[in-house]
Amino acid sequence: MTVALHDKGLFSWGEWADALSAEVKKPGAASDGHDYYEHWLATLENLLSAKGVAGKGDVDTLAAAWERAAHATPHGKPILLDNDPSPTECRGSPTD
Repeated sequence: MTVALHDKGLFSWGEWADALSAEVKKPGAASDGHDYYEHWLATLENLLSAKGVAGKGDVDTLAAAWERAAHATPHGKPILLDNDPSPTECRGSPTD
């Protein structure tokens, strides 16, 4: 998703690198880097919010919809947002 948003021009690699670097240097970051994914995700969420693409609440709502869809999808089948059993939730995407 990060690469696709970069390719669409939402941010430059320099901007991404600066934001990710600041995130991983925050107090409380694991010295062994086991929390790198969480920092990557926080960086992406922060950039989406800073660029006015999607606020934290929007991201959380969409993430919850994907999680419900994953739990409702039979094993071996593709996970589709249409599988979300609570379709009244937000269904948009940050790039819509």
